[in-house]
Amino acid sequence: MEHDDDVTLPAKRVQSPAEAHISGNGEEEEEEEDTSKRRRTDNSEEEEEEEEEDSESENEFEPPRPGAGKSHTALPQHRPPAGKTVGAGKRYNIPMAAGSSDDYGSSEESSEDDAPDDRPAFPRGGGKGGGKMFSSKMLARKALQASRQESSDEESDNDDDTETGVPSAPPPLKRVEEEKRPVQGTNGQSAPPAAPAVVADTPDYVLKYSLVGHRKGVSSVKFSPDGNWLASSSADKTVKLWNAYNGKYDKTLEGHTGGLSDVTWSSDSRYLATASDDKTVRIWDRDSGRTLKVLKGHTNYVFCVCYNPKSTMLASGSFDETVRIWDVHTGRCIRTLPAHSDPVSAVHFNRDGTMIVTCSYDGLIRIWDINTGQCLKTIVDDKNPPVSFVKFSPNSKFILSATLDDTLRLWNYHTGKCLKSYKGHSNSTYCCFGTFSVTGGKWIVSGSEDHCVYLWNLQNTNIVQKLHGHTDVVLCVDCHPTKNIIASGSLEKDKSVKIWKHE
Repeated sequence: MEHDDDVTLPAKRVQSPAEAHISGNGEEEEEEEDTSKRRRTDNSEEEEEEEEEDSESENEFEPPRPGAGKSHTALPQHRPPAGKTVGAGKRYNIPMAAGSSDDYGSSEESSEDDAPDDRPAFPRGGGKGGGKMFSSKMLARKALQASRQESSDEESDNDDDTETGVPSAPPPLKRVEEEKRPVQGTNGQSAPPAAPAVVADTPDYVLKYSLVGHRKGVSSVKFSPDGNWLASSSADKTVKLWNAYNGKYDKTLEGHTGGLSDVTWSSDSRYLATASDDKTVRIWDRDSGRTLKVLKGHTNYVFCVCYNPKSTMLASGSFDETVRIWDVHTGRCIRTLPAHSDPVSAVHFNRDGTMIVTCSYDGLIRIWDINTGQCLKTIVDDKNPPVSFVKFSPNSKFILSATLDDTLRLWNYHTGKCLKSYKGHSNSTYCCFGTFSVTGGKWIVSGSEDHCVYLWNLQNTNIVQKLHGHTDVVLCVDCHPTKNIIASGSLEKDKSVKIWKHE
């Protein structure tokens, strides 16, 4: 050919189909062996290049680790699938059941089933924390629990060895056993273990003191916030102060020209305010017993009065069907609420002082914004009985009301739903006080027209105790802020204040 000198022939001659058929499989096997040799040579050269690159990179920086952007710590094998949630929609501010908390910290999520039996059946606030992801804290706690389980299994193995006659080391003490071990005192003697806080299943209040001195029926009794004093107001136009622990008489506050219907304490326990049939509210100094201010403005009997938590304002309700808000420092009325269409029988501030609750013989319970004077909520029972008393619960999420149909009711004022009803006492004529007892158990306490003090279980609404001792209608009750002490006051045929204690 003309260009044979310029053409580079391949290393292996290409056979025609006929030649390949004649030569058979021998040449095909030789071709495959040559190809595999070339591949092995290429791979060995590439591996040598990679090893050189790796050796160079080790001198400059650390090699990349698997899982870019993720934690380098190996997770336990029981890690849940990505995106799995725990307790979706549950509230985590519900306390765990007694004995269900572990030794390694409280869980960030808890279900409603974990709540103790004695927790309120009504819903708790909050609603946060639903659907939280598994956290590293929970994973660590589960791993620690697994290790504890393994150690307990080893302990059981040791016990088995001991039973078979093989000596073994004594098992380590458990946490519960350590708590039960007596504490060694400085003199080497064993000190008694600290007594755990005991919550009574049923109260056992007994009469300790009968305080006599009022000349007419007792209209209100109130413990001071510091727990040291008990104030009692009376239709005899006076307030008497008593030692809350031993019932010793201290002094009498005089100045009103009409009988008293209510008394309240300031948050620092230094001042008192009283509501009177002389249409005024008076502010008193506890130490001196002097009147500091006289608040005038109501046009009829003042029936109820209450300090706000900061003790900068007073709210008073009257037979003139209004509620007045007073500035304590100036003694001026800063707002008048046309609250009801009948006499206002009770008024009470919530815990942060932003709202007040009022009630009336018109059968209505109303929640008011203290800053704007706007009525936020009106609650009324289907049968519309006259409401004789109302107050916020200690956490201010619920209200307790008393009505003249022999019933106390616990309300969720956000929804206007009645959650619990407490019956069994007698209350169809007088405005009997009711209150919460939370120092030794969760009880509802109320006076009664059958001369007794009644205590109900907050949750199951059962009567848990009935206190006998008064000889007339028990109009007013109050519970000590820190001790298991109840005070009660009675009307004309009795005129005494009684102090009951649960040891």
